Amino acid sequence: MITVLLVDDQPLLRAGFRSLIELAEDIQIVGEASNGPDAVTLARRLRPDVVCMDVRMPGGNGLDATRVIVNEIDPPPAVLVLTTFELDEYVFGALEAGASGFLLKDADMDDLIKAIRRLAAGEGMVDQTVTRRVIVEFARRRPPTPALASGVGTDQLLTSRETEIVRLLAEGLSNAEIAAELVVEISTVKSHLGRAMAKIGARDRVQTVIWAYRHGVASLG
Repeated sequence: MITVLLVDDQPLLRAGFRSLIELAEDIQIVGEASNGPDAVTLARRLRPDVVCMDVRMPGGNGLDATRVIVNEIDPPPAVLVLTTFELDEYVFGALEAGASGFLLKDADMDDLIKAIRRLAAGEGMVDQTVTRRVIVEFARRRPPTPALASGVGTDQLLTSRETEIVRLLAEGLSNAEIAAELVVEISTVKSHLGRAMAKIGARDRVQTVIWAYRHGVASLG
Protein backbone atom coordinates (compact mmCIF):
# COMPACT_ATOMS: atom_id res chain seq x y z
CA MET A 1 0.00 0.00 0.00
CA ILE A 2 1.36 3.43 -1.00
CA THR A 3 0.96 5.97 1.80
CA VAL A 4 0.44 9.66 1.01
CA LEU A 5 0.50 12.89 3.00
CA LEU A 6 -1.63 15.70 1.52
CA VAL A 7 -0.43 19.26 2.09
CA ASP A 8 -2.62 22.19 0.99
CA ASP A 9 -4.00 25.21 2.79
CA GLN A 10 -7.44 24.80 1.21
CA PRO A 11 -9.61 22.19 3.01
CA LEU A 12 -11.91 21.73 0.01
CA LEU A 13 -8.99 20.92 -2.26
CA ARG A 14 -7.60 18.43 0.25
CA ALA A 15 -11.01 16.78 0.56
CA GLY A 16 -11.32 16.56 -3.21
CA PHE A 17 -7.85 15.09 -3.63
CA ARG A 18 -8.48 12.61 -0.82
CA SER A 19 -11.77 11.32 -2.22
CA LEU A 20 -10.35 10.87 -5.70
CA ILE A 21 -6.94 9.48 -4.76
CA GLU A 22 -8.42 6.87 -2.45
CA LEU A 23 -10.42 5.46 -5.34
CA ALA A 24 -7.13 3.77 -6.19
CA GLU A 25 -7.04 0.61 -4.09
CA ASP A 26 -3.25 0.68 -3.71
CA ILE A 27 -3.03 4.23 -2.28
CA GLN A 28 -3.93 5.40 1.22
CA ILE A 29 -4.02 8.98 2.55
CA VAL A 30 -2.43 8.80 6.00
CA GLY A 31 -2.49 12.48 6.92
CA GLU A 32 -3.28 16.05 5.92
CA ALA A 33 -1.53 19.35 6.65
CA SER A 34 -2.39 22.95 5.84
CA ASN A 35 1.10 24.49 6.06
CA GLY A 36 4.78 23.68 5.80
CA PRO A 37 5.67 23.21 9.48
CA ASP A 38 2.74 20.86 10.05
CA ALA A 39 3.74 18.94 6.93
CA VAL A 40 7.24 18.41 8.32
CA THR A 41 5.86 17.26 11.69
CA LEU A 42 3.48 14.78 10.08
CA ALA A 43 6.07 13.53 7.59
CA ARG A 44 8.44 12.75 10.47
CA ARG A 45 5.73 10.92 12.41
CA LEU A 46 3.86 9.14 9.63
CA ARG A 47 6.77 8.41 7.25
CA PRO A 48 4.62 8.48 4.08
CA ASP A 49 5.92 7.19 0.78
CA VAL A 50 4.85 10.36 -1.05
CA VAL A 51 4.06 13.92 0.05
CA CYS A 52 1.72 15.84 -2.27
CA MET A 53 2.92 19.36 -1.54
CA ASP A 54 1.28 22.72 -2.25
CA VAL A 55 3.82 25.50 -2.73
CA ARG A 56 2.18 28.74 -1.61
CA MET A 57 0.65 28.44 1.85
CA PRO A 58 0.25 30.93 4.70
CA GLY A 59 2.02 29.87 7.86
CA GLY A 60 4.90 28.17 6.10
CA ASN A 61 5.44 27.47 2.40
CA GLY A 62 6.03 24.16 0.69
CA LEU A 63 9.53 25.09 -0.43
CA ASP A 64 10.97 25.19 3.09
CA ALA A 65 9.00 22.11 4.08
CA THR A 66 10.30 20.18 1.07
CA ARG A 67 13.90 21.03 1.93
CA VAL A 68 13.50 19.77 5.51
CA ILE A 69 11.58 16.64 4.52
CA VAL A 70 14.09 15.63 1.86
CA ASN A 71 17.21 16.38 3.89
CA GLU A 72 16.25 15.54 7.47
CA ILE A 73 14.03 12.45 7.22
CA ASP A 74 15.73 9.12 6.60
CA PRO A 75 14.66 7.60 4.32
CA PRO A 76 13.07 10.69 2.79
CA PRO A 77 9.62 10.46 1.23
CA ALA A 78 9.26 11.56 -2.38
CA VAL A 79 7.78 15.05 -2.71
CA LEU A 80 5.31 15.73 -5.52
CA VAL A 81 4.76 19.47 -5.93
CA LEU A 82 1.23 20.42 -6.97
CA THR A 83 1.14 23.88 -8.47
CA THR A 84 -1.10 26.18 -10.49
CA PHE A 85 1.91 27.72 -12.26
CA GLU A 86 3.97 25.85 -14.82
CA LEU A 87 7.06 28.05 -14.44
CA ASP A 88 6.61 29.54 -11.00
CA GLU A 89 9.71 30.71 -9.13
CA TYR A 90 8.58 28.69 -6.12
CA VAL A 91 8.72 25.58 -8.29
CA PHE A 92 12.36 26.27 -9.14
CA GLY A 93 13.03 26.60 -5.43
CA ALA A 94 11.30 23.30 -4.74
CA LEU A 95 13.44 21.66 -7.40
CA GLU A 96 16.55 22.95 -5.66
CA ALA A 97 15.11 21.74 -2.37
CA GLY A 98 14.81 18.19 -3.67
CA ALA A 99 11.28 17.70 -5.01
CA SER A 100 10.94 14.54 -7.08
CA GLY A 101 8.21 15.72 -9.43
CA PHE A 102 5.71 18.38 -10.44
CA LEU A 103 2.11 18.32 -11.54
CA LEU A 104 -0.42 21.02 -12.28
CA LYS A 105 -3.41 21.07 -9.96
CA ASP A 106 -5.79 20.93 -12.90
CA ALA A 107 -4.19 17.77 -14.31
CA ASP A 108 -6.36 14.70 -14.88
CA MET A 109 -6.80 12.60 -11.77
CA ASP A 110 -5.35 9.61 -13.63
CA ASP A 111 -2.14 11.61 -14.09
CA LEU A 112 -2.00 12.31 -10.35
CA ILE A 113 -2.48 8.64 -9.50
CA LYS A 114 0.23 7.64 -11.98
CA ALA A 115 2.55 10.31 -10.57
CA ILE A 116 2.09 9.03 -7.01
CA ARG A 117 2.76 5.46 -8.08
CA ARG A 118 5.83 6.49 -10.05
CA LEU A 119 7.31 8.50 -7.20
CA ALA A 120 6.58 5.71 -4.72
CA ALA A 121 8.52 3.37 -7.01
CA GLY A 122 11.48 5.74 -6.87
CA GLU A 123 11.36 6.71 -10.54
CA GLY A 124 10.70 10.43 -10.25
CA MET A 125 8.34 12.49 -12.37
CA VAL A 126 10.54 13.19 -15.37
CA ASP A 127 8.08 12.18 -18.09
CA GLN A 128 5.42 14.87 -17.57
CA THR A 129 5.49 17.85 -19.91
CA VAL A 130 5.41 20.40 -17.10
CA THR A 131 8.31 18.70 -15.32
CA ARG A 132 10.51 18.70 -18.41
CA ARG A 133 9.69 22.37 -19.08
CA VAL A 134 10.54 23.26 -15.50
CA ILE A 135 13.81 21.31 -15.61
CA VAL A 136 14.84 22.80 -18.96
CA GLU A 137 14.12 26.33 -17.73
CA PHE A 138 15.89 25.58 -14.45
CA ALA A 139 18.96 24.36 -16.34
CA ARG A 140 18.96 27.55 -18.43
CA ARG A 141 18.69 29.85 -15.42
CA ARG A 142 21.02 28.14 -12.96
CA PRO A 143 24.76 27.58 -13.50
CA PRO A 144 26.05 24.10 -12.62
CA THR A 145 26.47 23.55 -8.89
CA PRO A 146 29.53 21.81 -7.44
CA ALA A 147 27.45 18.74 -6.63
CA LEU A 148 26.37 18.35 -10.25
CA ALA A 149 29.24 19.90 -12.18
CA SER A 150 32.39 18.22 -13.38
CA GLY A 151 35.35 19.44 -15.31
CA VAL A 152 35.54 16.06 -17.02
CA GLY A 153 33.70 15.70 -20.33
CA THR A 154 30.74 13.33 -20.29
CA ASP A 155 32.50 11.13 -22.80
CA GLN A 156 35.17 10.50 -20.15
CA LEU A 157 33.03 10.70 -17.02
CA LEU A 158 30.34 8.25 -18.15
CA THR A 159 30.56 5.17 -20.31
CA SER A 160 28.70 5.22 -23.62
CA ARG A 161 25.97 2.99 -22.21
CA GLU A 162 25.60 5.15 -19.08
CA THR A 163 25.37 8.26 -21.26
CA GLU A 164 22.72 6.62 -23.42
CA ILE A 165 20.64 5.62 -20.41
CA VAL A 166 20.87 9.09 -18.87
CA ARG A 167 19.80 10.62 -22.18
CA LEU A 168 16.76 8.34 -22.40
CA LEU A 169 15.92 9.13 -18.78
CA ALA A 170 16.00 12.84 -19.62
CA GLU A 171 13.63 12.18 -22.51
CA GLY A 172 11.10 10.88 -20.00
CA LEU A 173 11.46 7.12 -20.30
CA SER A 174 10.92 4.85 -17.31
CA ASN A 175 13.34 2.06 -16.41
CA ALA A 176 11.12 -0.45 -18.20
CA GLU A 177 10.89 1.74 -21.30
CA ILE A 178 14.66 2.26 -21.36
CA ALA A 179 15.19 -1.48 -21.03
CA ALA A 180 12.83 -2.13 -23.95
CA GLU A 181 14.51 0.56 -26.06
CA LEU A 182 18.00 -0.88 -25.46
CA VAL A 183 16.88 -4.53 -25.36
CA VAL A 184 18.37 -5.17 -21.93
CA GLU A 185 17.05 -6.23 -18.53
CA ILE A 186 15.53 -3.63 -16.20
CA SER A 187 18.13 -4.63 -13.60
CA THR A 188 20.85 -3.68 -16.10
CA VAL A 189 19.30 -0.23 -16.56
CA LYS A 190 19.13 0.27 -12.79
CA SER A 191 22.74 -0.79 -12.38
CA HIS A 192 24.08 1.54 -15.10
CA LEU A 193 21.91 4.42 -13.90
CA GLY A 194 23.05 3.94 -10.31
CA ARG A 195 26.71 4.08 -11.36
CA ALA A 196 26.08 7.16 -13.51
CA MET A 197 24.35 8.98 -10.64
CA ALA A 198 27.23 8.15 -8.32
CA LYS A 199 29.77 9.50 -10.84
CA ILE A 200 28.00 12.83 -11.38
CA GLY A 201 27.03 13.30 -7.73
CA ALA A 202 23.26 13.36 -8.33
CA ARG A 203 21.07 12.38 -5.38
CA ASP A 204 18.07 11.32 -7.45
CA ARG A 205 16.68 10.91 -10.95
CA VAL A 206 15.42 14.48 -11.27
CA GLN A 207 18.88 15.83 -10.40
CA THR A 208 20.31 13.42 -12.98
CA VAL A 209 18.03 14.90 -15.63
CA ILE A 210 19.10 18.43 -14.65
CA TRP A 211 22.73 17.37 -15.05
CA ALA A 212 21.95 15.87 -18.46
CA TYR A 213 20.46 19.15 -19.73
CA ARG A 214 23.27 21.24 -18.26
CA HIS A 215 26.00 19.13 -19.82
CA GLY A 216 24.55 18.55 -23.27
CA VAL A 217 23.58 14.90 -22.82
CA ALA A 218 19.97 15.99 -23.36
CA SER A 219 19.00 18.83 -25.70
CA LEU A 220 17.61 22.10 -24.39
CA GLY A 221 15.90 22.70 -27.71
